[in-house]
Amino acid sequence: MEKTVLYQFLVEVPQAAAIWSALLVLALIVLTVLVARPERDRPEDDRSAPTVPSDRELATAEATDLRRYAEEVAVAAAGAAQTARRRRDAWSTAQADLDRAWAAYDEADSAARRFAGAGALPTPRTPHTPAEYAARERHLHRAATAAYWRGDLTLRQLGDVFGHRDGWDPRLHPVEQEVRLARVVRDGRLAGYRAAQERERRAWRDAELAAEAARALATEAYAAAVRVRPGRSTATRPASTAPARLVTARWHPARVG
Repeated sequence: MEKTVLYQFLVEVPQAAAIWSALLVLALIVLTVLVARPERDRPEDDRSAPTVPSDRELATAEATDLRRYAEEVAVAAAGAAQTARRRRDAWSTAQADLDRAWAAYDEADSAARRFAGAGALPTPRTPHTPAEYAARERHLHRAATAAYWRGDLTLRQLGDVFGHRDGWDPRLHPVEQEVRLARVVRDGRLAGYRAAQERERRAWRDAELAAEAARALATEAYAAAVRVRPGRSTATRPASTAPARLVTARWHPARVG
């Protein structure tokens, strides 16, 4: 009995080992084939495989891009129109300031001319006494202070008057003091008018540039909206025929001096 069991063990174990070895080799061969040729076992509806988009998908993607571009250009055009309106309002304000500066200068120039005519006459003869000089100094200080509160003199100029600097002589006759004060006021208003003139010119240039940008963006926004419309193309209507409400009107300065 023991010999029979030992015999079966010695015969069947090598056979089982040979069978398992054959199965292992077969499994390795199948695994190698699957790794080398994976496309044979890939299902037909595998989404990882690259696909070529259809014409309809391409058209849909293009329409989406056109619509997005049209929206972005429309937003930019609206912002440019608002900027153009702000620049135009700023120019209108600068133009009004220029007109006021010119009126102020014209008034001061007329006053200086009247005082210049009066200064051509001989000054009244007054006694040269300390009391007379004190009265002349008080007159100069009062006139300069009034001009400062009117805005005709700056604080620095008022300090020059009280400090007797920059040609201010309190010993001069009040008529001569008035002539000099009128000339200083006229010169100051002339400088203010020239500064306002430069600000008006800059505001006009800024308004023109903003208007040009708004017109260009309005035209592009209209053309982009036409391209988005179904069944329409840019050839149906030229981009230059943008509606008037999208185009900023031109304007011109009242004075280009």
